[in-house]
Amino acid sequence: MKVFAKMTVGQIGIHIRENDLTPAEIDSLLSDSRAGVRRLARNYIKKQEEMRRKKNRLEALFAYERRMKKLGYTYIAGVDEAGRGPLAGPVTAAAVILPEKALLLGLNDSKKLSPQKREELYREITAQAIDWAVGYASVNEIDRYNILQATKLAMKRAIYALRQKPDYILIDAVEIDELKWRQQAITGGDALSATIAAASIIAKVTRDRLMCELDRQYPVYGFAEHKGYPTRRHREAITKYGPCPLHRRSFLQGKEGEMT
Repeated sequence: MKVFAKMTVGQIGIHIRENDLTPAEIDSLLSDSRAGVRRLARNYIKKQEEMRRKKNRLEALFAYERRMKKLGYTYIAGVDEAGRGPLAGPVTAAAVILPEKALLLGLNDSKKLSPQKREELYREITAQAIDWAVGYASVNEIDRYNILQATKLAMKRAIYALRQKPDYILIDAVEIDELKWRQQAITGGDALSATIAAASIIAKVTRDRLMCELDRQYPVYGFAEHKGYPTRRHREAITKYGPCPLHRRSFLQGKEGEMT
């Protein structure tokens, strides 16, 4: 055990950052006469408690996957989409297969995460996943089939793009017709299943990056800012400049068939 009384507050701070403390060391720090040392100990305890909460939440998120593993399935893919609500751009889906021991602290439904946290988790997911893939349905397909059918098409494309073929699929909210693997639709799955949550992040980050690229082709609409969603600025731009090839005509049609 370290003799903290002989160390400066700065040295103790470095030691805490680089090492796990024993209960005896924590007690020693908490009883130190220096307020700065006691504050370091309290911050350490707080961070450890937050880490435990994240690990417990991550374990709970793998409940569906563990259940399927017990039934004999090996490669369980989670599937989710991004972009059902925007007025412009494709709908994007992702399929992700995670290892049992994936350490993705902070994993959650992409809608509940900041853009910075989504980017961070995107890098972690793509580094740790057994496999992952993305699929799209174009604006023309959305207008031709409707958004629900286009979403299913994008999901199917993501699944079939996986190099490691799944033997069971967990999907957020919808069932996909003519899929050759067994599947389960989970309402609110992006907040209940680790693999679906991971897919929601991959789909969201991928689509957001694409809309930022498309913003350079059509800068007057502000796609980099709102990603095609129906914000006030976006609607005003459509009124002023008219729709571009990225706009979903079926989403812009009013009851009388006029652009709104």
